Amino acid sequence: MLRITDARTGELVDAAPARRGLTRVEAHPRGLDPTGLRVLLAADLLVRALELGGTPVWALLAAERQHAELRAAADALGIRPFEDGEGAAGLGEAQVLRVVDLQRAGPDGVRVAVAPVTWSAPGAPDEADQAALRLALLTHPRSVPVVIDADALARAGDTLGRWRSAVADWARRPSRPVPDEVRAELRAAWEDDLDTPGVLGVLRAVEDDPGPADGARFETYAYADRLLGLDLARDLGHPA
Repeated sequence: MLRITDARTGELVDAAPARRGLTRVEAHPRGLDPTGLRVLLAADLLVRALELGGTPVWALLAAERQHAELRAAADALGIRPFEDGEGAAGLGEAQVLRVVDLQRAGPDGVRVAVAPVTWSAPGAPDEADQAALRLALLTHPRSVPVVIDADALARAGDTLGRWRSAVADWARRPSRPVPDEVRAELRAAWEDDLDTPGVLGVLRAVEDDPGPADGARFETYAYADRLLGLDLARDLGHPA
């Protein structure tokens, strides 16, 4: 069961109702800036994690302005589309999660807060490799302020290139199931307050562990990518 920190109380709460009713996830970016992108990303991760757990989700963009620009930026960052949340009527949802930045006081209800992002890389955020930017943000707990600079993007880009190449190579071997203990570690990480650094740590351990068959490594990375959204299987079928 996914548990998430409610920024109002600092306590962990169930992200989904026990009866598996509809959960409404609202993204409340204050604007089109790196922190706003992090709000959208956190909402996307919430939606993905809930769906992986079998919970029906209604994902909404509740921005006051720049809707078209925010949607375009979200799409580039690999964030799945949100419906328009301004004035949207409820659908009888059993749980409402509102993703905001730490500097925003409202709205009421369970608040999932993200810390600010400082942009120190050359150029604007939309000029960066968006998959590398997504990974750079996922490398840190969402409650920790992040500085995105050229080094952070380069490290993320190097990791992405290595993992995509490895996944394409592993896919050439016979498929094997995700090892039970690895699946449990992945789920334990993302169900514990969306611990994406923990998920990435499991992937690094699988990469370095000589034990799993390559087919099992492939299935592990494909499974984790359902949450991470890094398009790790992008290079399948490309010449080695």
